[in-house]
Amino acid sequence: MPSKETNASRNFGIDVLRGLAILFVVIHHLALKFRLPLGPSGFGELFGRRIVAAVSFNGYESVFVFFVISGFLIAGRALDEHGTLAKIDWRRFYARRAARILPLLLGLLAVLAALHALRVPQYIVEEHGQSLGGALLSALGLHLNWYEGRTGWLPPNWDVLWSLSIEELFYLAFPIACLGFPRKALVAGLLLLALSLPWTRAALTGNEIWQEKATLPGMSAIAIGVLSAMLARARAPSRRQAGVLLIAAELMLIALFIDGDLLWPWLGESMLLVQSATVGLALIALHHLAPVPQHGLRWLASMGRLSYEIYLSHMFIVLPVVAAYRWALPDNLYWTFLVYPPTLWLCFALGSGIERKLGRPAALWLRWRGQLAADRT
Repeated sequence: MPSKETNASRNFGIDVLRGLAILFVVIHHLALKFRLPLGPSGFGELFGRRIVAAVSFNGYESVFVFFVISGFLIAGRALDEHGTLAKIDWRRFYARRAARILPLLLGLLAVLAALHALRVPQYIVEEHGQSLGGALLSALGLHLNWYEGRTGWLPPNWDVLWSLSIEELFYLAFPIACLGFPRKALVAGLLLLALSLPWTRAALTGNEIWQEKATLPGMSAIAIGVLSAMLARARAPSRRQAGVLLIAAELMLIALFIDGDLLWPWLGESMLLVQSATVGLALIALHHLAPVPQHGLRWLASMGRLSYEIYLSHMFIVLPVVAAYRWALPDNLYWTFLVYPPTLWLCFALGSGIERKLGRPAALWLRWRGQLAADRT
């Protein structure tokens, strides 16, 4: 998930975009046909198949939105601080990533290990070739996506960690690449990685899990975010140009999300590349527009600010909600749409509580310790 910004430097529009992405992810995990689908519900009867599909099945694509935003924010912060990626402070970079990622990740793994030990249904790592130790090692070693591709699906609360493995593996190499390659070579490498997305996905047919969660396609989207951050600072559009660019990007994203099934035959494996590039253009526009907060979208921006916490914790809400509905109305899916608003609110509340009680204090403590160590050297 994207890096944490200070309140003073937050971009409201980017937070709204991130909020939309996490909204689609949670809805997707709730709307799967073996959980609480919207198609058979009153919502499906009212709005029809196309809208149901647009609302329910863009969670995977939304993870790629997160990848692009992450690359844009993290590279942009480095550029704002140092003027060039060639001067990136790798110690500070790794310290910040650790302060942002590790507290919640370690807390989540501890809870999941305890639930596995207690043999709580849907939290037991028990597929052939899997073990609790293997799952923990893959999560901490940033190869959980590869572990799933080799052994099969992990329980839902483990499964969400696949994208974190890709993202943080990219950032392990990122400072080294910035310091080790001239700017032109770095840009060329990032561009090659970005454009490889359709081919790296197409080459993985035959293994559904690995094609969906492969490392290189996800890194391609992050590379697009990095390139977008570099472009945003190299060429500043006028406010009017940025506004036109944002509107065009928004229309393209709406078309991709609503009519993606119609565009698939034309775009094929390139759809994610087109989507990621469009998100990059939207981020460039939002960077230069710096829109004033709008009251009606503040709740969405708040979800965006908590996207990491919500992403890693939302299945703790989704699974009990599904179980409760299926117990109360085992053969009636008409009312599933009524469950969505309170479920989303509970996911937000849980993410907010985690950020307030764990994420923020732990990150501040880790940053303080890092500064203390720097002061002593």
